[in-house]
Order: sequence, then C-alpha cells, then structure tokens
Amino acid sequence: MTPSRPRLVRSEALHQQVARNIRNDIEAGVLRDGDALPSTRDLAEQWGVSVFTISEAMKVLTAEGLVVSKSRSKRIVHAPDQARTQRVRLERPHIVLVGGYAGSGKTELGRILARETGWPMLDKDTLTRPVVEAALELLGKSPHDRESDAYLNHIRPREYEALIAAADENVECGTSAIVTAPFIREFSDPAWVRRSQAHFTALQAITTLAWVYCDAETMHTYVRHRGAARDAAKLADWEGYLASIDLNFRPPEPYVLVDNSASSRPLQSQAKELLESVLHGRAEG
Repeated sequence: MTPSRPRLVRSEALHQQVARNIRNDIEAGVLRDGDALPSTRDLAEQWGVSVFTISEAMKVLTAEGLVVSKSRSKRIVHAPDQARTQRVRLERPHIVLVGGYAGSGKTELGRILARETGWPMLDKDTLTRPVVEAALELLGKSPHDRESDAYLNHIRPREYEALIAAADENVECGTSAIVTAPFIREFSDPAWVRRSQAHFTALQAITTLAWVYCDAETMHTYVRHRGAARDAAKLADWEGYLASIDLNFRPPEPYVLVDNSASSRPLQSQAKELLESVLHGRAEG
C-alpha cells in the first residue's frame, strides 16, 4: 500500500511557497536568464499543486520582474544581472559552513553566495553522492539509503572528511570557499565546531557558520518538488520525519541565521547581509 502524503497545514499561501522556491532557483543560477519556464500545467504537475496556484505564483514573480510573459503560454526568466559576478579576494581566506535540514534551501544559499563572490561552491551531495551510492550498493544497501547504521556510522563520517579536505585545499591555495551540507551532527557538537575553527585558523582562514531555517510547509513543498531519490523515505512518512528533527534547533556556537520560510525576506537579500558580515568581520566564529 502506498503511503498517503500528509495533509499540509499551511502557514503561508501555497502560491507564495512555489514563488519563493522558483525565485531561489533564479537567484541561485539554477534557472538562467532567458530560460523558458515549463507550461502552467507542467509546473502544476511538477509542484503537485493546482493550475490556479501556479498562475498566482507567476503573478508574484512577474510583479517582481523575474519572469516575463512572451505570450499566453510562454514565460521567460528575466535575470540580466546573473552574468555580473563579483570576484571577492580577501586578505585571509574565509570558509562559510552552511547547514540546514533537507529542503531548507542551504544549497541555494550557497550558490547565491558563490555567485556573489566567485568563491568555489563545495556541496556535500555534489562532491560525494556518486561514491556514496556505489559504496552503499557494495554493502548490499539501497544507493539512496541515508538512515541505516551502515550509512550513519561508516559512510557519513567519510563524506564530511572529504568535504573538509576539499575546503582545506582551497584555503591552502589562498581561496575562500562556501561549504554546504546538513551539518546537523557537527553543528550540534561545540567541540567539533571549535576544532574546525582552530583547524582553519591554523591555515590562516576565518570560519563562519550559517544555519538555514525553513518552516515545515515550505520545506515539504521543496523536497517533494525536487524529487530526489534520497528523500523517498522522508516523503513516505513526512510527519514521522518532522517528529524526528528539531526545527527550532540552532547551533550552540556563534552563527548567522538565515530564514528561508515563505513569509521571510528574499533569500538573496539575506545572502547579501551574510556576505557583508563576512567581509566586515562581523560573522567570525
């Protein structure tokens, strides 16, 4: 029997949730200037919402100037500033560790920061997923397993080792980097945070922690839309997944909070504020 999807109790209009996620994709460069969006019907199917909801979301994005209607059936992404990437070179390299739950928007935040600075974007899933999937299959597990002891105790720690090693190599070359991963276990451990800060300090780098918060409804909308196989277990029992996490979690060490809920300020605005903190030394961990 296929599990039924949980009924959403929406704290924010669903079209605003969809509009925010599409806006984030534009600001993160996933959707490029001049790209044609799928039809209203196709978007409704992708997002699992009504045609009316998509039409309302498009009205929001059109009013913001991010989407332009070329005809009744064709909408184009309008983001001419995407090509204007600022190259930021600091006297000391800066490592920005961006954490958050699945679907919170941490990767989108990382991409926006990378586009604003020209710094390399190091995302855990991008860097490690093919190897992780192969390793899980060799262990007789599903390549999409992220809940078993085999993954949590043997594979996951190596993912984070590889991620930090990639950050190290950039720092050793005098380059700042954006590092995105859930970091749930790591940010919960003050000793891990302090060790990481000391490690990067020894390499003459400065470390900033950023935590991305997102309300459950917006997070569910995004996770369902992206359709990643690794999210299947979460979506099959969304209420159970929510019960297993703490949406009110905040790192015990100094951090910058970014709120990616549908009702919050645009992610790009918050990304620019985070970057200002980094550049002016107000976000040092």
